Amino acid sequence: MVAESADKKSMGKAFGIHKMLDMAGSAVGILLAFLLVRNIGNNGYKTVFAVSIIPIVIALLLFFFIHEKKEKHETAQREYFWKNIFKLGSRLKLYLFVTFLFTLGNSSNSFLLLRAADIGFDSSNTIPLYFIYNLTASLLAIPCGNLSDRVGRKRLLVSGYLTFSLVSFGFAFCITKPLMILIFVIYGVFTAMTAGVERAFIAEIAPPQLKGTMLGLHSTLAGIALLPASVIAGLLWDGIGAYEPFVYGSLMSLFSAVILATKLRQTPKAIS
Repeated sequence: MVAESADKKSMGKAFGIHKMLDMAGSAVGILLAFLLVRNIGNNGYKTVFAVSIIPIVIALLLFFFIHEKKEKHETAQREYFWKNIFKLGSRLKLYLFVTFLFTLGNSSNSFLLLRAADIGFDSSNTIPLYFIYNLTASLLAIPCGNLSDRVGRKRLLVSGYLTFSLVSFGFAFCITKPLMILIFVIYGVFTAMTAGVERAFIAEIAPPQLKGTMLGLHSTLAGIALLPASVIAGLLWDGIGAYEPFVYGSLMSLFSAVILATKLRQTPKAIS
């Protein structure tokens, strides 16, 4: 819906606005959860889940106010995309591969909170860390989207993956609370640089008739890779140490950045 509604010259900005609102909602929700847990006590978690139903219902009701463009669409015979997957543009296939590769090193955010607890943050104090992350990503999502419209998606995505490599390295060897807070801030910068930009990039380079499918495939590949990524992270944590999952993630992100920087063309060729 975002891709269809946005101007092609400001696709990054449009997805940046989408991500800004997404992360802002998460930040407010986390802050409310923190206040409820602190004021109610152990039963606060039940209250948090109960209260979360309210904005979900409101969001569903808002769909009645969304109107799609009234355009005539020719009815086309349904054709499964995987039958012609080898005909997809090389840039699209490469980026989908990089997405899968990168996510193999990007395990669940639960490991970040466990790492924070490992250096002294208690269970309630890890919530503000996640709030800082979401707030940073929200504040920078639109500027990063605008920047990708000007300098190109590739440059921002490569910079984002390099930033994540730095963040993971920081999580691996952080030993102080102030440094951990800073790392969560930089993690928010990474999210702002990539989350909306990668969707704008997929929407641009996907065949028009498969735009929604390719956005779905992008999320599917990331979801598939996240399970083994978390399993690998858990095995590394238990088998070697708490720092090792993040060293692994840092190297995978660096590898992904190198592939994008050296193999992905900046200017797309026509897609048939």
